[in-house]
Amino acid sequence: MFSSLLAASLLSLALSANAFPEYRSLAGLSAAEVRAVARTFQSTPGAQPLPPAFNDTSSKLVFDDAHPWEPLRPGDIRGPCPGLNTLASHGYINRSGVVSPGEIITGVQEGFNMGWDLATFVTYAAFIVDGNHLTNLMSIGAKTPETGPDAPAPAIIGGLNTHGAFEGDASTTRDDFALGSNFLFNETLFDQLSQAAIDFGSNGTLDITSAAVHRHNRILDSMARNPNFTFVIPRYLTAYAETTFPLAFFVSHQKSDSSMTLDLDDARSFFQNHKFPDNFFRRNGSFGNTEVSTLITEVFELFPEILPGNNEGAGNYIVDPNDPGFSGDNTCYAYYKQTNFTLSLYPDPTDELRTALQQNLATFYTTLGDPTCEEVFPFGQ
Repeated sequence: MFSSLLAASLLSLALSANAFPEYRSLAGLSAAEVRAVARTFQSTPGAQPLPPAFNDTSSKLVFDDAHPWEPLRPGDIRGPCPGLNTLASHGYINRSGVVSPGEIITGVQEGFNMGWDLATFVTYAAFIVDGNHLTNLMSIGAKTPETGPDAPAPAIIGGLNTHGAFEGDASTTRDDFALGSNFLFNETLFDQLSQAAIDFGSNGTLDITSAAVHRHNRILDSMARNPNFTFVIPRYLTAYAETTFPLAFFVSHQKSDSSMTLDLDDARSFFQNHKFPDNFFRRNGSFGNTEVSTLITEVFELFPEILPGNNEGAGNYIVDPNDPGFSGDNTCYAYYKQTNFTLSLYPDPTDELRTALQQNLATFYTTLGDPTCEEVFPFGQ
């Protein structure tokens, strides 16, 4: 089944909004100039080792005095992931919304008790296509000069809002890119989630069945209305993982089996307000690859007829026979696909950028655990 998949750490980054008043290119810079540019950021430049796994995975108060909720300041960035948005608004990751991969990995462990294996894979699957390899920074939302100067095109360095790199269609409470905003909270979609909880959930709360119903409805809606709907790996996997995350992470004192249901007011607190509910305790026990695979199986098996594919015009969904979906080795398929996409973004990197890419792709491979696939080296070894 699906062995790895979302999308925050203790090292906070305080970046000057005026450090780079415009998007600059790294093309033509010498190695020394690139190093000088990287040092202007209050971050450790270049690829970094993975932070450690947390030993303490017990439930604990996370809306505490050390992590108060604060409203957005001018220039703060939020994006399509309500979990990362919440961690930023409480200071578990940098409140600016510009973060390092290590921050994300540590932050999701500390704030949500996400398992290290899941946290590292999802973070690097996103970072290698959306982040800045030289400065070790990524936006959790929109593209910003605060992540550092751009690499030459076709590199994007666009943050998690970038459609089709890691973020994808049929989101729980965000619209499809082709139909509206793929990162702003959508009241209509939240109302649909709430109605699924009322009609199919447990006493008007969100449970695994009602979450699966909403997942199915979102896919059908995208099939019907979005002429550019794309639902292949990695989005095919992350969409189902995204469905399980509110139950796994947004329920105070959630049990290790994630059996408790989600109150809709608490759901709104995360999805819309980026805020832990008052007196919120993280789950008991980490939620990693094994746990997410179990819940994804429950969601998928309620509506197993939808296979990976894409629309060729609204209402014309074509199954992709080459995408394994939940059959076969989808972890390796995702690894090769994200790696090849990264190569397409950086066809001719400078020496220092190439080194950072080599190191980050090597780290991405290690996050797979013990895969059956062989490591590839598109930028050399």
